[in-house]
Amino acid sequence: MKILKEFREFAIKGNVIDMAVGIVIGAAFISIVQSLVKDIITPPIGYVLGKVDFKDLVVNMPTDKDPVTINYGMFINASINFMIVATVMFMVVKTINRLKRKEKEKPAEPPKPTKDQELLTEIRDLLKNQT
Repeated sequence: MKILKEFREFAIKGNVIDMAVGIVIGAAFISIVQSLVKDIITPPIGYVLGKVDFKDLVVNMPTDKDPVTINYGMFINASINFMIVATVMFMVVKTINRLKRKEKEKPAEPPKPTKDQELLTEIRDLLKNQT
């Protein structure tokens, strides 16, 4: 029972929930990036390079048995995916860091006086005015 209680406390912490949300959003983001690369970026590049479809770029290895291929076109697609994801993540982290710096640079508001301090200020002002 103690282990279940500890696990529940761990799982309910904000960091774990934030991480889970980040993973789900990241998984959805990956499918968007893959579609961007596969359906929008690589077709024009392949067209410019002579109507080449990257997924068809392979090197056939001479063997006596089953054919063996090196699929370097798929590697090119994966590299483009990585570059886009890395660039977007860099921009997100950079923006978050910039916002955090701005928040730290804001001057701290002076603390609001307590009721006692307000009362003492009023008394001081009254005594000043009597003289």
